[in-house]
Amino acid sequence: MKDLRKISNEIRKDIIEMIHSAGSGHPGGSMSCVEILVCLYHQIMDLSLDENNMRKDKFILSKGHAAPAYYAVLSSKGFIPKEDLLSLRKIDSYLEGHPSNKINGVDVSSGSLGQGMSIANGMALEKKLSKKGGNVYCLLGDGEIEEGQVWEAFMSANKYNLSNVVAIIDNNGLQIDGTVESVKKLDKLYDKMVAFGFNTTIIDGHDINEIIDALEDAKLSNKPNCIIAKTVKGKGISFMENNVSWHGKGISDDDYNKAINELGGNV
Repeated sequence: MKDLRKISNEIRKDIIEMIHSAGSGHPGGSMSCVEILVCLYHQIMDLSLDENNMRKDKFILSKGHAAPAYYAVLSSKGFIPKEDLLSLRKIDSYLEGHPSNKINGVDVSSGSLGQGMSIANGMALEKKLSKKGGNVYCLLGDGEIEEGQVWEAFMSANKYNLSNVVAIIDNNGLQIDGTVESVKKLDKLYDKMVAFGFNTTIIDGHDINEIIDALEDAKLSNKPNCIIAKTVKGKGISFMENNVSWHGKGISDDDYNKAINELGGNV
């Protein structure tokens, strides 16, 4: 657990470095999902290749604007060279503002919000029909699930009994236009997901133990799975935490220095 927390802190430093270098990006929602991604890639997911050179477990970053966190975690697993991270969003870089499946380790291009869960269902159904085994993990934003297609996908996961799909909702309470509560309420989200037929749990999305326990529990479920992860937008940086203005913007030199110092110094 100590190692995973250390990795999470290093990932946060990478995010700050990347967005500062790019002059633009989405720090808030990248910082809120760090522990989730670290637990998935460093503890839970089976990244081994099958006879068709495909990884057993799949991951979809439906909230594609959190790409800096995704790229940093992929780099920590050897998919992306560390030195390439600072090319984020540069005109000649393959590390675009949203993930593309031309990037090593990325299974699905994403960024058009609301589509990831539908893709996850297709992957999970293929695994069921082919009896390949493995799970499909889809990380969604709480603002993102205001999209109607998401709820159609939730219904489909139930209809086809996709017990190998895990929807993880990054429930940080903020989106680009303000609080999720003020834009379009998510009243009784837990009850909604239970009603849609999901094995549903609420966790602290920054608690390594809770994340791993929930993900391990999902492997044993006979229903589609939903983990509602209560998180803090901008987690780890005092002036970013719960501050909607950090949904999407660059990081100045002064803010960069403050952020890196709060995380324990330069990478």
